[in-house]
Amino acid sequence: MRIWYQSYVDEPNGRIYWERLRRHLAAIVDPGTTVDVKGITPHDNYAHPIVEFRCAREVICNAVRAEREGYDAFIIGHFQDAGLYEARSVVDIPVASLGEASMLYACQLGQRSGIVTINPRYISWFHHQIGKYGLEKRVAGVHAMTFEPGQILKAYESEKLAEDVGRLFAEQAKPLVAAGCDVLIPGGGIPMLLFSAIQGHTVDGAPVINGIPIVVKMAELAVKLRKLTGLGVSRVSDYVKAPPEIIEEFLANPKGL
Repeated sequence: MRIWYQSYVDEPNGRIYWERLRRHLAAIVDPGTTVDVKGITPHDNYAHPIVEFRCAREVICNAVRAEREGYDAFIIGHFQDAGLYEARSVVDIPVASLGEASMLYACQLGQRSGIVTINPRYISWFHHQIGKYGLEKRVAGVHAMTFEPGQILKAYESEKLAEDVGRLFAEQAKPLVAAGCDVLIPGGGIPMLLFSAIQGHTVDGAPVINGIPIVVKMAELAVKLRKLTGLGVSRVSDYVKAPPEIIEEFLANPKGL
């Protein structure tokens, strides 16, 4: 099984993160599964919807490329899931995403979960995601630290900064637990991987999810179910597949001009 893992960081700007991510992925996949990490340039280095929109366009093109290159599944390794629905509407291979997979799995671990994102500007985006996934009653709160995506990457180069991220995460997580959230979700692959070395990570008794193995296992499961039963996404509404000529038109106009 071959999986394309789409990071919203590129290797030059996140080399240490990518090295750790590759090791983490290699340790969690099933025997016979390979995961190739791919990036975006310019990378997602500022928390703003227009940056998500820019990256989403490249992600949609890359999903088509992955399918054409023979990959069995495509993972959006970015919690904001920008481009998720559109990617599912242009390919037949399974498309899994970090934010959706983490939120859905959290529903099996507790009745109410809370997200701690890296920047306050992501809060409204996350609420839109939660609403789109129909989880308003299950994902009950979103709090934020104050990092830009490019800044938090530096925690992979500094033990002190990594400790600061952990402390700031706990400061934002504690009020969520006090308000009734019984599962905690770091709002991003960068903090998830940073915390992955903490076995049985909890804050005030609430488990902290690492969504990276969750989304990888969901992708592996989706590939297996497709082979066993032919199961795939519905083409009735949200994921109606675009006609081939429309996909080609999209691919041929990479700058959206």
